[in-house]
Amino acid sequence: MTRRVVALVSGDVQGVGYRWFVQGLAGRSGLAGSATNLGDGRVEVVIEGADDDVAVVLDSLDGPDAPGSVSGVEVRDEPARGSTGFTTA
Repeated sequence: MTRRVVALVSGDVQGVGYRWFVQGLAGRSGLAGSATNLGDGRVEVVIEGADDDVAVVLDSLDGPDAPGSVSGVEVRDEPARGSTGFTTA
């Protein structure tokens, strides 16, 4: 089953390599999506792929290996779009 989620990650997560951390997680799991710095200091993470792989990445967003200091992760599901590749901005 394919799942697509958007996670808004708050805390000290910009300028610390957080987007590249997420890109590495997604790449190792074969997931598509993006990691984008938002103007309010959060990072928007979009990941799409196999449900189990998405769940593993979601668990890692605020895990002990995450760079910076994550204070919260808000997650919402969206309909899958058949995305490919992963981008950072």
